[in-house]
Amino acid sequence: MFKILVVDDDAGLRFSIKSAFSALKKFEVSEAFDGINALEKIKAATAEGSKIDIVLLDVDMPRLNGLEALKQMKEFDPGVIVLMLTAHATLNDAVIAVKDGAYNYISKPVAAEDLIALVEKAIHAHSLISNIAASSPVLVEAGRKIIGNTSQMQKVFNIINKLAKVDTPVLIRGSSGTGKELVAKAIHFNSSRKDDKFVAINCSAIPENLFESELFGHEKGSFTGASERKIGKFQFAEGGTLFLDEVGDMPQLMQVKILRVLQEKLFTPVGSNREIQSNVRIIAATNRPLEEMIRTGSFREDLFYRLNVVPIFLPALAERKDDIERLIQIFVKKFNEVHKKKISGVTVDAMNILKKYNWPGNIRELENVIEHSFVLESTHMITLSALPEAVLEAVGVSLFDLEKMIEAEKKAAESQASGVAPKGPVFMDSGVDVVEDVEGDSDDESDIDMDGVGMKVTFNGELDFNAQKETFEKEFIIKALKTFKGRINQTALHANIPKKTLLRKIEKYGIVAKDYSGE
Repeated sequence: MFKILVVDDDAGLRFSIKSAFSALKKFEVSEAFDGINALEKIKAATAEGSKIDIVLLDVDMPRLNGLEALKQMKEFDPGVIVLMLTAHATLNDAVIAVKDGAYNYISKPVAAEDLIALVEKAIHAHSLISNIAASSPVLVEAGRKIIGNTSQMQKVFNIINKLAKVDTPVLIRGSSGTGKELVAKAIHFNSSRKDDKFVAINCSAIPENLFESELFGHEKGSFTGASERKIGKFQFAEGGTLFLDEVGDMPQLMQVKILRVLQEKLFTPVGSNREIQSNVRIIAATNRPLEEMIRTGSFREDLFYRLNVVPIFLPALAERKDDIERLIQIFVKKFNEVHKKKISGVTVDAMNILKKYNWPGNIRELENVIEHSFVLESTHMITLSALPEAVLEAVGVSLFDLEKMIEAEKKAAESQASGVAPKGPVFMDSGVDVVEDVEGDSDDESDIDMDGVGMKVTFNGELDFNAQKETFEKEFIIKALKTFKGRINQTALHANIPKKTLLRKIEKYGIVAKDYSGE
């Protein structure tokens, strides 16, 4: 559910906007009567761990006007989505607002359905940056937090934000599967062209003899098969963004014509004598070595420099393996919805294999591997047996090794099912707690040392595992509570037991923590 803050000194307007959004059941709406009150509520929500996602902000207000409030909001939370509302719209104020980070500048009065549509479009624009998490080096949650930590990723994210504010051509470079199109969409949908079309065309997929017609259109009868007039991609994308994917595969003749559009903002449909004015932003992408192609004469140097004003380089997944777990989390959630399953994560051994693999197909390949594993997996976790053979072979896992690893994995799963905690971490989807019990295997005797809490569990002759386990658990928890004076938080921390698990066990065994407070 998205949290919206309506900021206006008109109580009646606040009420009507709140009513319209609240009726949709996917928005939680709060109110503020001026800029200062709005900032107080944003800061309070953040302190409580419940951030405001969207602000509908009036311009003309007492104490602190909307434009100044916008600056302070963006300084406090750069990811907050702000739409400015005003009854006295001016071009200058609109320019200032957008420059300072507002998503849009809207004249009042505005129909409720139009305002809702604008808010949903703004959410979509910000989610595109968020979705780069699944296919690019930039990982952002809810438009706020960058998950990726490398300097490369920080640089890419900053460039995207800057390029969204200008209208210059962009060249995105990176291997296949690194998310070039998603980056292009993020730039478009956060730019001033966001209300117009984003049109993508794959230059490597168009036959050379149809290239000009595809981009510029043609007149009826201009060539064999041209039975009717056709509008080209440039005309179709008018006012918006044209994404030229795999621009390195563009025929040289078309490179000349694209260069003319970039320089003169004009193009001519095939078979026509009329020139058409073009107002289209061009974003190009390639995985080809354009500098080498320039040296060999297969790519025009002047076009390269026209496109390469601000390049974006997307690193391969092999260069940012720290993000693999988070990316898998995203894909696990996605494919649970697609395949109607309840897979909670990846086993330790399977995750180790996935981290060792070099991912020549980048994030796209990772996504395919996770879906492959979803189809084959019959348990609640992705295991070694569900991974593709090619991945296992690439990291040097022999058939003999695989059999041993799968057997060990099965034993770990059985131990977990019986209440014994597996050794090492288990990757889980967010919100799922699998490792709940902290218990040790014991033969006849076991010694456990826990930050000074020493205890010996002696075998009592009863050949019932569950009875032995429960006896140990109860004794362990009582000993720990005594050591930490009945303090639940301290006991959970030092005993390495999740707090909710500790509370559940205390209730199960009828233990009263206060009895061990020493008071």
